[in-house]
Amino acid sequence: MVEAGYPKLPQALSMDAATIRRWSSAALDALGAHRDEIDLLNVFPVPDGDTGSNMLLTVRAMNDALRRDRPAHLNQAAEVVARGALLGARGNSGVILSQYIRGLAQVLAQLPDGEPVEQPGLVLAEALARGSSLATAAVAEPAPGTMLTVAARVAERAMLVAQDATAGPVAIAVVATAAAAEAAQAVLDTRTQNPTLRRAGVVDAGGRGLSIVIDAIAAVTGGIPAGGAAWARRDSAAPPSRSEVQECSSTFSYEVIYLIDSAADAVDGLRERLADIGDSIVIASADLTGPPAGLVPATTWRVHVHANDVGAAIERGVEIGSPRQIEVTRFADQWAPSAAGRIGVGVVAIAPGAALRDAFLGEGALVVDSGPNRRPSTAEVLAAIIATAAAHVVILPNDRDCAAVADVAADEARGLGYDVAVVPTKSVMQGLAAIAVHDTERRFNDNVIAMAEAAAATRFADLSVAESEALTMAGPCRPGDVIGSVEYEVVAIGSSILEVALELLDRFLATGGELVSIAVSPSAPAELADDLRRDVLTRHPEVEVTVLSGGHPDYVLLMGVE
Repeated sequence: MVEAGYPKLPQALSMDAATIRRWSSAALDALGAHRDEIDLLNVFPVPDGDTGSNMLLTVRAMNDALRRDRPAHLNQAAEVVARGALLGARGNSGVILSQYIRGLAQVLAQLPDGEPVEQPGLVLAEALARGSSLATAAVAEPAPGTMLTVAARVAERAMLVAQDATAGPVAIAVVATAAAAEAAQAVLDTRTQNPTLRRAGVVDAGGRGLSIVIDAIAAVTGGIPAGGAAWARRDSAAPPSRSEVQECSSTFSYEVIYLIDSAADAVDGLRERLADIGDSIVIASADLTGPPAGLVPATTWRVHVHANDVGAAIERGVEIGSPRQIEVTRFADQWAPSAAGRIGVGVVAIAPGAALRDAFLGEGALVVDSGPNRRPSTAEVLAAIIATAAAHVVILPNDRDCAAVADVAADEARGLGYDVAVVPTKSVMQGLAAIAVHDTERRFNDNVIAMAEAAAATRFADLSVAESEALTMAGPCRPGDVIGSVEYEVVAIGSSILEVALELLDRFLATGGELVSIAVSPSAPAELADDLRRDVLTRHPEVEVTVLSGGHPDYVLLMGVE
């Protein structure tokens, strides 16, 4: 049958968890490539300049959830992306996007996993319509010319194409192609639909981000992404500079976001109460079965509001539950460098040993050498903070004996106008885990929290050789004995470095672990690292092993388990 007016595109016969993963990955890559462009467009509802970043972080959380949970079936994948997007949502645009994704997931979760679908094009149209509906429902006062407008037009166009009687069962690729093309044109049209965008001469930033997400759907279903075709044909000037965007003012000074567990009827009241003190209210759920009604078990909601009274915004949430993961952003601080002209985020790591210093240097940190049997001074750490030339600085003490020095140096730096946070890493191994998740694309506070969580999730141990007799928690030791300590508590004493190291590994892996990191000192037996790696891979093949040669000068071996 000839498909009237539609290109010849392949028919996608089934939908499975792998398709969800491909779409998530494609959307993440595309938003990453266009993040700066979208950030520069942001003038509505407030000129916070981070719409692209917020949408990227939301999709990244969804992508991370898929990698972490590894769902095997379509309905499981749908649940994972919906909850991952909600819990990782950032900003107004991110929360709205999470609800759009939830709508898509609700429809996809009902499909037979990996089996042929009779009308795949119609299923996609229904998913896009559900996404538009849930995204709009999450916003207290939808405005014209926003990503909600783009979503509505895409849903309408997709449904018309899918239901075209002259075309017969329409391929999912045909509907995806039409949706992508409509999204690109709808983005272009937002310039004339909203007074703020019209004055600034730009398209809606959230709409542009949504069009990229829809392009990703087309890309993984055999369709043709618009690739910003309509955007490329715009007749307006280039997007304004950030200084031009900042001329647009907002009534409210703060963005407040938090998670809360509550029933739907209580959340309806919260929406009304927040409207008394702010605007840009978005309340979103990740429940795939739809919002619960009445006094049923609570579901998780992400609450977003712009307000001047931060305390009042949080107290409204306290009235119906216990707000958690609270984030507060002052719009005036967005993109603003410090008084001294410093910008960006720097990391200062205290680390001994050439290999360990190199590991931190490789991650972009400025390293303060603790050296053999010595600790750096406050002045050395303060000098390193200043040397980063960054407005925001993270300090990784990496040793309990360096924590106090790091805290004092941080206080001194704050007096000089730096925003400094000390992540309480008690070991180099915790420091390496923390810097592995360091991401300058996150807000500074979110970044510090992520690093602290990674450090706290890392158990650490060390091996040393006794130089004198002593009484320990594990019993007496004599000179030459090998001492194994877990988080500074002696738990094993023996005559063999390998045997004590294996005992520590057994203690750790008995309670689980995915990654074992080992830093071996030059004084250790040459075959120690290989012996430990072989043992782990033999008895725990699911565990990854990373070895750093030339480790800590004060210890034969350092070990970390995540």
